Amino acid sequence: QVQLVESGGGLVQPGGSLRLSCAASGFTFSSFAMSWYRQAPGKERELVAAITSNGGSTNYADSMKGRFTISRDNRKNTVYLQMNSLKPGNTAVYYCNAHLIWGTVVYDYWGQGTQVTVSS
Repeated sequence: QVQLVESGGGLVQPGGSLRLSCAASGFTFSSFAMSWYRQAPGKERELVAAITSNGGSTNYADSMKGRFTISRDNRKNTVYLQMNSLKPGNTAVYYCNAHLIWGTVVYDYWGQGTQVTVSS
Protein backbone atom coordinates (compact mmCIF):
# COMPACT_ATOMS: atom_id res chain seq x y z
CA GLN A 1 0.00 0.00 0.00
CA VAL A 2 1.45 3.33 -1.09
CA GLN A 3 1.66 5.93 1.64
CA LEU A 4 3.07 9.43 1.85
CA VAL A 5 2.76 10.86 5.33
CA GLU A 6 3.63 14.51 5.86
CA SER A 7 4.51 15.99 9.22
CA GLY A 8 6.08 19.07 10.71
CA GLY A 9 3.46 21.66 9.89
CA GLY A 10 2.03 24.06 12.41
CA LEU A 11 1.73 27.67 13.46
CA VAL A 12 4.83 29.83 13.19
CA GLN A 13 5.46 33.56 13.47
CA PRO A 14 6.63 35.58 10.46
CA GLY A 15 10.36 35.19 10.05
CA GLY A 16 10.33 31.78 11.67
CA SER A 17 11.26 28.36 10.30
CA LEU A 18 9.68 24.97 9.89
CA ARG A 19 10.94 21.66 8.60
CA LEU A 20 8.42 19.45 6.86
CA SER A 21 8.98 15.73 6.47
CA CYS A 22 7.31 13.22 4.18
CA ALA A 23 7.75 9.55 4.98
CA ALA A 24 7.15 7.22 2.05
CA SER A 25 6.28 3.54 1.98
CA GLY A 26 4.83 0.98 -0.37
CA PHE A 27 6.93 1.86 -3.41
CA THR A 28 10.57 2.14 -4.47
CA PHE A 29 11.23 5.59 -3.08
CA SER A 30 14.70 5.93 -4.58
CA SER A 31 13.28 5.62 -8.11
CA PHE A 32 10.86 8.52 -7.76
CA ALA A 33 11.29 12.24 -8.16
CA MET A 34 9.79 13.96 -5.14
CA SER A 35 8.14 17.33 -4.85
CA TRP A 36 6.42 19.60 -2.41
CA TYR A 37 3.32 21.47 -3.50
CA ARG A 38 1.16 23.90 -1.60
CA GLN A 39 -2.45 25.05 -1.82
CA ALA A 40 -3.66 28.20 -0.17
CA PRO A 41 -7.38 28.83 0.43
CA GLY A 42 -9.12 29.74 -2.80
CA LYS A 43 -6.03 29.10 -4.89
CA GLU A 44 -4.79 26.31 -7.10
CA ARG A 45 -2.16 23.85 -5.97
CA GLU A 46 1.30 25.03 -6.99
CA LEU A 47 4.78 23.58 -7.04
CA VAL A 48 7.08 24.65 -4.22
CA ALA A 49 10.17 22.53 -4.82
CA ALA A 50 11.27 19.33 -6.50
CA ILE A 51 14.19 16.95 -6.25
CA THR A 52 15.37 14.18 -8.56
CA SER A 53 15.40 10.54 -7.52
CA ASN A 54 19.08 10.55 -6.52
CA GLY A 55 18.93 14.03 -5.00
CA GLY A 56 21.37 15.38 -7.55
CA SER A 57 19.16 18.16 -8.83
CA THR A 58 16.60 20.47 -7.27
CA ASN A 59 14.16 23.04 -8.55
CA TYR A 60 12.26 25.79 -6.75
CA ALA A 61 9.43 28.18 -7.41
CA ASP A 62 10.92 31.63 -7.83
CA SER A 63 9.33 33.02 -4.67
CA MET A 64 10.89 30.24 -2.55
CA LYS A 65 14.42 30.38 -3.87
CA GLY A 66 16.93 31.17 -1.17
CA ARG A 67 14.48 30.54 1.66
CA PHE A 68 13.36 26.95 1.14
CA THR A 69 15.51 23.84 0.75
CA ILE A 70 14.32 20.44 -0.42
CA SER A 71 16.35 17.36 0.44
CA ARG A 72 15.88 13.62 0.65
CA ASP A 73 17.29 10.61 2.44
CA ASN A 74 16.81 7.51 0.33
CA ARG A 75 17.94 5.31 3.22
CA LYS A 76 15.04 6.60 5.29
CA ASN A 77 12.54 6.93 2.42
CA THR A 78 11.94 10.51 3.47
CA VAL A 79 11.90 13.88 1.75
CA TYR A 80 12.23 17.15 3.63
CA LEU A 81 11.39 20.78 3.09
CA GLN A 82 13.27 23.28 5.22
CA MET A 83 11.42 26.59 5.21
CA ASN A 84 13.12 29.71 6.55
CA SER A 85 12.10 33.36 6.76
CA LEU A 86 8.48 32.39 6.53
CA LYS A 87 5.91 34.97 5.50
CA PRO A 88 2.14 35.10 5.97
CA GLY A 89 1.83 34.43 2.24
CA ASN A 90 3.39 31.02 2.81
CA THR A 91 0.29 29.93 4.71
CA ALA A 92 -1.12 26.89 2.93
CA VAL A 93 -1.56 23.16 3.07
CA TYR A 94 1.69 21.57 1.93
CA TYR A 95 1.55 18.30 0.02
CA CYS A 96 4.19 15.73 -0.74
CA ASN A 97 4.23 14.20 -4.23
CA ALA A 98 6.04 11.22 -5.71
CA HIS A 99 6.33 11.00 -9.48
CA LEU A 100 7.76 8.48 -11.92
CA ILE A 101 7.31 7.94 -15.63
CA TRP A 102 8.14 4.34 -16.54
CA GLY A 103 7.74 3.84 -20.26
CA THR A 104 4.13 4.75 -20.94
CA VAL A 105 3.02 4.40 -17.33
CA VAL A 106 2.85 7.41 -15.04
CA TYR A 107 3.01 6.88 -11.30
CA ASP A 108 1.80 9.85 -9.27
CA TYR A 109 1.24 9.63 -5.52
CA TRP A 110 0.10 12.29 -3.05
CA GLY A 111 0.13 12.68 0.69
CA GLN A 112 -2.75 14.02 2.73
CA GLY A 113 -1.10 17.37 3.37
CA THR A 114 0.09 19.27 6.40
CA GLN A 115 -1.11 22.74 7.37
CA VAL A 116 1.41 25.55 7.65
CA THR A 117 0.14 28.80 9.15
CA VAL A 118 2.37 31.85 9.34
CA SER A 119 0.87 34.44 11.63
CA SER A 120 1.72 36.67 14.54
